[in-house]
Amino acid sequence: MGRKRKASVAGVVVALGIFALQQTVLKDNHGSQQGKTNYANSSVKVNQSVDYGSPEDQHPAESLASSVLTDAVKKQLATNSIRFNGSGAFVLNDNKTSLDAKVSSAPYVQLAKQDSLGRAGVANALLNKSSRIYRSRDETGNSRQINPVGWHQLTIGGNFHVLYNRGHSIGYALAGSVKGFDASEANPQNITAQTAWANQSSNGNDENTGQNYYETLVRKALDNRKTVRYRVTPVYEGSNLVPSGSHMEAKSSDGSLEYNVFVPNVEPGVVINYATGYGKLAK
Repeated sequence: MGRKRKASVAGVVVALGIFALQQTVLKDNHGSQQGKTNYANSSVKVNQSVDYGSPEDQHPAESLASSVLTDAVKKQLATNSIRFNGSGAFVLNDNKTSLDAKVSSAPYVQLAKQDSLGRAGVANALLNKSSRIYRSRDETGNSRQINPVGWHQLTIGGNFHVLYNRGHSIGYALAGSVKGFDASEANPQNITAQTAWANQSSNGNDENTGQNYYETLVRKALDNRKTVRYRVTPVYEGSNLVPSGSHMEAKSSDGSLEYNVFVPNVEPGVVINYATGYGKLAK
């Protein structure tokens, strides 16, 4: 009886441990619990046959990526050409940008004020090796968080894959050492409700070109002691709370790095109402 009782108690402990682990994993990769599960309707259509997985496993089809590239969004991008790169993002103006990287200045980050809806605006930066940071957020006291406007979390697939991340315009690793820049995830001028795919995707071989892929190009340039002008603009349609995507531009002073792209704020297998931020699984 003693052995059976000990085994029973041990089983309960293990079960509780598994439950606690599940609750922890249900948080997104920035630590926020999933939110409401009621949704508003949306006119955005997606491919209804989707194998759910991590954001690194798949990129959106051109039809899904293009669903946010409306005439109003194209007008804001102000480009002569738009081309789908086959890996989830769009190349603008043949990858050329008007940014001037040959400026004499210390590294800086300039963030636009929030608009009347509380939305983050354009973010400009001049970056070099000294702006890079290699320590974790916890080590540097940058682990604070907020929920940006339009944040309505949703668990959408296996491995507790969630819809939204706290998407940063100017990344912590790129500019965490810039004096006066709040690089935490509690800076409303720098954080938007960004899908897990749009924020995280980058598998190193050009097959998944979310924001992390393009940030990695900048990180490598800074590690090689290059100076980079960098600009990220969340693009909203009308009064939508969630951006349609991020317009990303970078140019190094030596010309070895340059891109001009639009990363659509979409998620395979999910219908998003950009006006409110609510999402639901595609049927």
